[in-house]
Amino acid sequence: MKTISSRQNPLIKDLHLLATSATERRQQAKTLLDGVHLVQAAIAHGVSLDLVCVSERGYQSAEIAALIEVLEPVTSCIYVPDVLFSHISPTDTPAGILAVIKLPTEMTVKPVTSSCVVLEAVQDAGNLGTILRTAAAAGIETVFLSEGCAQAWSPRVLRAAMGAHFLLSVYEKVNIAELLADYQGVSVATSLDGARNLYEMNLRQPIAWLFGSEGQGLSDSTMALAQQKIMIPMAKGVESLNVAAAAAVCLFEERRQKLV
Repeated sequence: MKTISSRQNPLIKDLHLLATSATERRQQAKTLLDGVHLVQAAIAHGVSLDLVCVSERGYQSAEIAALIEVLEPVTSCIYVPDVLFSHISPTDTPAGILAVIKLPTEMTVKPVTSSCVVLEAVQDAGNLGTILRTAAAAGIETVFLSEGCAQAWSPRVLRAAMGAHFLLSVYEKVNIAELLADYQGVSVATSLDGARNLYEMNLRQPIAWLFGSEGQGLSDSTMALAQQKIMIPMAKGVESLNVAAAAAVCLFEERRQKLV
C-alpha cells in the first residue's frame, strides 16, 4: 500500500476538493464515502471503488485493516498520516477510511405507482441523509428532491444515510408540480391548518409524502398540490417536529398500517 505524506501530492489535492466542493464533485462525477460501514455497504451492493484511503489511526482498527487486506489486491489503496487524513476528510470527526466512487448517472424521472417521498428545499445534509435512511428502512424505494435541496450524493449526506443510497432511486432537481400531475396515488403533506390526525388516516394506498425545508416547511404552491393534509398529534406546548423526525413518524405509520 502506497504511503503519501504531503499535502502537495496531486492525489491529496484531488481528495480535498472532492471533500469540500460540490462543483468539483459534479465536474469529476465522483464523491467520497466516509467510514468503514459505508464502504462495506457500497461493496455489498456491487459499487466499484476507484480509490481507498486509510489513516494511520484507522489502520489500527482490526475491522479496517481486514477490509484493506481484502481490497488491496483489486483496488488502489493509499495510507496517510492522521493530520493529512483530517485535511481530506469531509467531516469534523474522521472515520479512518475513505473511498472514492463514481456518481450514478443522472436518471430520467419515471412514473411511480408505489409510495414515495418528495422533498422540497431540504438543505441540511444530516436531515436529508436521515430521511433517506428512514425511507429505505420503511420500505420506500423512490425519493424525489426539488431544486434547492442539499446534494444527495455529498459525503455528509452519504454518511448520514448509512448506505440507504444503494437501496433507493434518488432523483434530484425534480419539478414537483410535474411529478405530482402524473402520480397515481395520493399526495399528502403535514400541516397545522385544516389537517386530519395522522393516526386516523387510511395509509394503505400509494402515497407521495411531501416534506419541506427545515425553516419554512413546504412552499404555498407545493402545499396547494397536496390532496390531503395531516397533522402529527403532539404534546401541548410543542409546535412542530424536525423534518427528519416528522418523516420518520409518517413513513412508519404507513408501514405499520400496511403490515397489519
